[in-house]
Amino acid sequence: MGRPITPFVLSSADRLTIEALTRKGRHAGRTVQRGRMLLRLANGVSGYTVAAEMGCCVQTVYQVRRRYAEQGLATALGEAPRSSGPQRFDGATRAALTALACTPAPVGHSRWTLRLLADKAVELCLVETISHETVGQVLKKTSYSPSASSTGAGAK
Repeated sequence: MGRPITPFVLSSADRLTIEALTRKGRHAGRTVQRGRMLLRLANGVSGYTVAAEMGCCVQTVYQVRRRYAEQGLATALGEAPRSSGPQRFDGATRAALTALACTPAPVGHSRWTLRLLADKAVELCLVETISHETVGQVLKKTSYSPSASSTGAGAK
């Protein structure tokens, strides 16, 4: 015999908050979907039915329910922080790389390439290792344009 199903109960304040959230304003789609899951569970609908209606896994429904029971409404509706690697570039390093890209191209080259910039950044000890793609991501946030002139500086 399976475990007995415990009824899911939302507090009246939480129910009003979720109803307002799902009906008005601009909120992230995942937040609204989680709110709708909680409302459906509170109305007595099974987790399997809610998952089928929402187009998600049953496990997702039960995780939202568990987070609400253990940590409250804000945690159940919100996103958990996502892991990421350590930042290789701080503000000073970004500025140094951008300044490097604005200098004249090395001898034998008509302009800076991302690979040349990556190699020079390692040579100048700005970072230990860096890929040309990361250099491109850093410079994308600036007005750097490798084809704008022989120095690679954007003409603005």
